[in-house]
Amino acid sequence: MPALLTPRLLLLPLSRAVLARRLETDTFTLTLDGPDGPLDVRFGPQWPGDPLPVFPVLLAQLTGDQAEVAGSFIAAQRDTGEAVGMLGTKGPPLPDGAQEIGYGFNPAVWGQGLATEAVGALVAHLHTETDVRVVTAETALSNPASARVLTKLGFRPVGTGHSDEDGPLILWAHLAP
Repeated sequence: MPALLTPRLLLLPLSRAVLARRLETDTFTLTLDGPDGPLDVRFGPQWPGDPLPVFPVLLAQLTGDQAEVAGSFIAAQRDTGEAVGMLGTKGPPLPDGAQEIGYGFNPAVWGQGLATEAVGALVAHLHTETDVRVVTAETALSNPASARVLTKLGFRPVGTGHSDEDGPLILWAHLAP
């Protein structure tokens, strides 16, 4: 899976090596394949946030020589090599062409527009490089910042839901251009 580029971020495929290392320690540096060659990416203790408990499952699902989690990316700042977030798809696309995404960023970079930049690149990638016709997401009612990210990118609220972890949810959809 190729890296995706934004003005301030590299979206690098989430690899077996990153999963394994993060389960061993909370602060580390790994050399990853960037678009211009090897790149030292620094991972701090806040990365990846909420998705960390699913890392053992993701690692176990990688079979044989499969080195990357399909559709999942590390968001690293281009100027510093610091991993500041994670985003990607939540499983394969549905038969109707819908694909759910999720994302999270380190609190230290909240409010800087990095989530909007990264999610916008992922949505564009899904609409242009795959057969995804509708990108979906859900945000907790208690997380208006995440709702603003999706609104800025042209997502529209299409319903509500509920999760035991996050409480009331807003369901969002973004149609292919």
